[in-house]
Amino acid sequence: MAQLILIDGSSYLYRAFHALPPLTNARGEPTGALFGVVNMLRATLKAQPEYLAFVCDAPGRTFRDDIYTEYKANRPPMPDDLRAQVEPMMAIVGALGFPILCIPGVEADDVIGTLARAAAAQGIDVTISTGDKDLAQLVDPRVTLVNTMTNTTLDIAGVTEKFGVPPERIVDFLSLTGDSIDNVPGVTKCGPKTAAKWLAEYGSLDGVIANADKVGGKIGEYLREALPTLPLSRELVTIRTDVELEHGPTDLSLRDRDTATLRELFTRYEFKAALKELDAETLGEPGPAPVAAVAPAPVTPAPAAARAGEYELVTTPERFEHWLAQLRKAPLIAFDTETSDIDAMRAELIGLSFAVESGRACYIPVAHDYPGAPWQLDRDQVLHALKPLFEDPGIAKLGQHAKYDINVLSHYGIGVQGLKHDSMLASYVWNATATRHDMDSLASRYLGYQTIKYEDVAGKGARQIPFSQVDLDTACRYAAEDADITLRLHEALQPMLETVPALKRVYEEIEVPLIPILAGMERKGVLIDVGELRRQSQELGKRMLELQQQAYAHAGRDFSLDSPKQLQTILFDELGLAAKLKTPKGQPSTNEEALEAIADDHALPRLILDYRGLAKLRSTYTDKLAQMVNPRTGRVHTCYHQASVATGRISSSDPNLQNIPVRTDEGRRIRAAFVAPPGWVVMAADYSQIELRIMAHLSGDEALLRAFKSGGDVHRATAAEVFGVAPEEITLNQRRAAKAINFGLMYGMSAFGLARQLGIDRGEASDYMARYFSRFAGVRAFMDATREQAHRDGYVETIFGRRLYLENLKARNQALRAGAERAAVNAPMQGSAADIIKRAMIAMGSYLCQRTDAHMLMQVHDELVFEVQEDAVDALRQAVTERMAGAAELAVPLVVDVGVGANWEQAH
Repeated sequence: MAQLILIDGSSYLYRAFHALPPLTNARGEPTGALFGVVNMLRATLKAQPEYLAFVCDAPGRTFRDDIYTEYKANRPPMPDDLRAQVEPMMAIVGALGFPILCIPGVEADDVIGTLARAAAAQGIDVTISTGDKDLAQLVDPRVTLVNTMTNTTLDIAGVTEKFGVPPERIVDFLSLTGDSIDNVPGVTKCGPKTAAKWLAEYGSLDGVIANADKVGGKIGEYLREALPTLPLSRELVTIRTDVELEHGPTDLSLRDRDTATLRELFTRYEFKAALKELDAETLGEPGPAPVAAVAPAPVTPAPAAARAGEYELVTTPERFEHWLAQLRKAPLIAFDTETSDIDAMRAELIGLSFAVESGRACYIPVAHDYPGAPWQLDRDQVLHALKPLFEDPGIAKLGQHAKYDINVLSHYGIGVQGLKHDSMLASYVWNATATRHDMDSLASRYLGYQTIKYEDVAGKGARQIPFSQVDLDTACRYAAEDADITLRLHEALQPMLETVPALKRVYEEIEVPLIPILAGMERKGVLIDVGELRRQSQELGKRMLELQQQAYAHAGRDFSLDSPKQLQTILFDELGLAAKLKTPKGQPSTNEEALEAIADDHALPRLILDYRGLAKLRSTYTDKLAQMVNPRTGRVHTCYHQASVATGRISSSDPNLQNIPVRTDEGRRIRAAFVAPPGWVVMAADYSQIELRIMAHLSGDEALLRAFKSGGDVHRATAAEVFGVAPEEITLNQRRAAKAINFGLMYGMSAFGLARQLGIDRGEASDYMARYFSRFAGVRAFMDATREQAHRDGYVETIFGRRLYLENLKARNQALRAGAERAAVNAPMQGSAADIIKRAMIAMGSYLCQRTDAHMLMQVHDELVFEVQEDAVDALRQAVTERMAGAAELAVPLVVDVGVGANWEQAH
């Protein structure tokens, strides 16, 4: 018996997009949905049907839009990552030989319905490959539904079992249940079980309508309210089977496939199994051999082929002048430095590399000093010649982690201007979590290119040599490749950013302009009072000794407070405490969380926690900071990282200034060692409750907006809403509970977590949260909508369009999924806060660039720290308040708290 397979292409593309992880190929092009569809098509071909067709929705309005203007009005626009896969999907479908049907004015369902009925009338068995429940109305003795992605089949019995009604009642069933996605009205609160029950009792939709007055309860009221629209719902969900088509079922034979195009597409999108299968099937056929790169798609130009470049070692004045001429006329210069140290503040320049066209670069060595090293150009003369080029803002420049190179060149009196691009940041903005953003990782992912590693040329471990000791030919291959690959990465990533205007703006208007701001802050550093740190270290040591003696007394003997094994023995064997957390090996845990869990059972766990806290302060800050003072500048210079936190936040290291604890007196005192020189003071400017304000803006919750716009205590106002009393009658405990909920909800805090934080039982915490969401319904709606968007798109967005991908939303592990959903709710707030303070930093950088009486020193979460001359305090206070408050236009005001003092702690 002949068979016709009708593939619901539109349904499969969407379902594959949401069912599969957000995969990408080496070029960063999304491939997840495409991968699912290609696998389904391959499975279809293996069935060897006589007739088949790939049916998809045509662009434009359909007759249903004319019937009901709100039809599908709730549907969001197609995600950009999905839209990018439509064109290659159609190319692959066509190359495989599938007839493609896209009929204007109707939906794919109507085309499928028409062909299915016509084929069945001709005695042809029909299989509809779909995941769309609406098509169940077409099932009959010759028509079957198959969902290839879930490997399920629905015949007449299957439809009846799944929906509770036979295929001929599916239209009635769908009319009652409605469809929120397509905006089909239906009956409010009528689910599948209710619809099936009514149809079993009254026979049909007309029977339900005729007996509507017999249905009791609230659902009966909803049914009667829906009576005027039920005929419309029936018309919307009924699939047409009389569409005028140029081709009948028997015209839909498989066409000759285009093997060369398939090979190119499978290679491009990295469908290895499909490519292997194709090559096995076509072995011996004439045609081109497999290729490593393919022609670019219009919206995502393919990067340069993964090939080695041509690199020149420049050691003569003539060749240097030649390259100078090339650099002066180039539209974009990729540059890189080779140095003696990964710390830019201590590094000396060993050489420079440049590239102005893909696949061609040079290396100019200036300080290789190994025995027998060839003659090299003088470093001062080279830099003197390059200085006008580097400092010309009209000559566009490109780097990979260019902040480092900018700081290195600053040691030689060169202030780089005209930096337009950074391949590290382009990758970070495109997808912060897809890969690491170092050059080696990016080259592998986006170019399919394996770079020369530093260890390959300098060795590793104890045998690693300085770069100045690497021979010139080897150094040239390594260093020139850096500049070349930087340019190739730009050519691959920039067209991708162009396809998503919001990401392009984040990259060009936030991340790239921030580079010189952060570079300047790193160079300036912060002044440290070493004597103050030493005094604090001594006091911490004294307090640790006291805690040690108290611990001995409670334990009944001496032991090492730093030994988890000894502590485990004392707590759980000798003192008999019940362990509430275990290690992966099943042993009682003594980590911080485990000690907190038993801190109320005995005095010793709290003593250990206090001891560990002081020990960490001492080792991480009071002892270490004094050792990190740069002998050349007399200051501590942190390193800021733009591409390390997925939400867009800046982090810092060596030292990490973001994690100085401020909840204890000892932690806050460390900030007292951050001082200003004589005649200067420290100014700290901090956003007040910025993430909560962003929540108010994004959710549009009227009560939360009202609380902020009143200018009063938002936590007290929130407590008044939750507890139903006047703000002036709110107790400290009620305000504390409201504050915990206000901040906790953004991080997905559960009732259990709230109960633990407030020291109340779980039932009371649940009641608090229920009251909160009843008064702040807009917040709950925003959180629910954000989770839905995250599951639908695989990412959420900040106010400014930065995308935050969440890889574990489809994880099988429930804890991982729950964590990803919590992150989905928090990420728009945290990411928007990061974008806002970056915009504020750029604005302050522009203000300060012409001044010598103030400097921006540190960025710590939502706070900026400045060093300002005493007579310029008022001017800077006004400038920073205006620029930080004006960094974003929200539905509530951005409030900035500014403090001034002789040190950072006093400025708070």
